[in-house]
Amino acid sequence: MKVKLKNVFVIYFLVSVIGLMYALLQLGQPCDCSQHLRSASDLMHGKDKKISQLLSEVKRLQARGKGPELEGQALPVIYAITPTYARLVQKAELVRISQTFLHVKNFHWIVVEDSPVKTQLVSELLAQSGLRFTHLHTETPKEHKLKESDPNWLKPRGVEQRNLALQWLRENRELSEEGVVYFADDDNTYSLRLFDEILHLTSRRSLGRHLARIRSTKRVSVWPVGLVGGLRFERPLVEKGRVVSFYTAWKPNRPFPMDMAGFAIALQLLLANREARFDLLAERGYLESSLLQSLVSIEELEPRADNCTKVLVWHTRSEKPKMKQEELLQKQGLGSDPSIEV
Repeated sequence: MKVKLKNVFVIYFLVSVIGLMYALLQLGQPCDCSQHLRSASDLMHGKDKKISQLLSEVKRLQARGKGPELEGQALPVIYAITPTYARLVQKAELVRISQTFLHVKNFHWIVVEDSPVKTQLVSELLAQSGLRFTHLHTETPKEHKLKESDPNWLKPRGVEQRNLALQWLRENRELSEEGVVYFADDDNTYSLRLFDEILHLTSRRSLGRHLARIRSTKRVSVWPVGLVGGLRFERPLVEKGRVVSFYTAWKPNRPFPMDMAGFAIALQLLLANREARFDLLAERGYLESSLLQSLVSIEELEPRADNCTKVLVWHTRSEKPKMKQEELLQKQGLGSDPSIEV
């Protein structure tokens, strides 16, 4: 049978039209895509939730990182005054307490050498300490220095050095600045709680409990000191939030029978009383009183350390090393290697 080209074209056209109409009808039919859309929606919701969690975590970490810094910036500065002098255990003592001080926020260490010059040992130690510091020096007059054979208690030590630190504060700080001054000898042991832990203090007015810090000192704050005065501890005795007397065995009639490590003074109080200083000629045991008498009365003392019932600082003077073997080796010409830094 002979097929005409015209007929083939007509058939092709009809088939194409029918196919096009079918395709158009299919496009108009509802498509059940709800399952796919639901899966996509769940996926997007999960991603949004994860992003929200990550953003919250970022904010938390930022707050954690910045929080202490901002808190530290708002806190009054603790100025710790440390007199020091050359001896075999000097470096060990300074290293030990400096690593405690590293954990205290807004801390300024004033180290004063009993020396005519700044020594290399102390200069390098301070430079490597990581602390904010001021390095001073002044020599104790020879007539007031302890001799090698003298007992430690015979003459007061560090008097001129502490007074120089007070002078530096008065020349370099303004009366409007807040801060606390603490006399931190290099032969003591300090708990971090003394500086930064929140302590409970009985309110003078209500006998209720509230929070207080060494930094909240308004005039002079006080606390116990361990291993001092021939006792396991000495401490102020507190009644109704006020110091009324002192637990001490040695010269209890002193105006302020306390150890140097047992009190801190508000910076503003020291700056306002420019003549207040330690008396180089003070009788044995009266050095602390020579300063405090010009600043405060016993009734104005501010008890810390849970009404002076917690010991947070200890008078732990290092034993003088016995060097007999070293001396023996030196006599034999076998002295210690001078290249070793001790």
